[in-house]
Amino acid sequence: MSSSEDIARLLYTYAELIDAGDFDGVGQLLGRASFGGPATGSVFGADNIAGLFALTTRRYPEHGNRPRTRHLVLNPIIDVDREVATARSTFVVVQHVPDGPVTVPLQPIVVGRYADAFTRDDSGWYFTERIVDVEMVGDVSAHLNVDPAQYGR
Repeated sequence: MSSSEDIARLLYTYAELIDAGDFDGVGQLLGRASFGGPATGSVFGADNIAGLFALTTRRYPEHGNRPRTRHLVLNPIIDVDREVATARSTFVVVQHVPDGPVTVPLQPIVVGRYADAFTRDDSGWYFTERIVDVEMVGDVSAHLNVDPAQYGR
């Protein structure tokens, strides 16, 4: 695979891990990166990142402990310069909870942008930074354990 394909795979793996409710996996994937957004500040380290997702994201035990979402990563633009790279992309989170404590029809609930940085070593490409800029928020009552208004959203 090319460097751009390797990096795109990291972008999509992040979405897959979140939708699987595998927050430890998200922490490992981002473990060498800073993670945050303009309204939240950044966290560092696999355990801190996994803990942030576990604290803020609702999972459904009756649904395999997954958040019942699909994170769609769209229009990635990847720029590679030898051993470093950047990517920017759009994301849309859709959710469907037909039978939970809060019923949510299939709908988009969050839209925003990712700005990422990567480095390559002998093991391959890895995230060094992920900035999540949330631009639009819908009904996240069945998705988050926190009120997005506390982040100015």
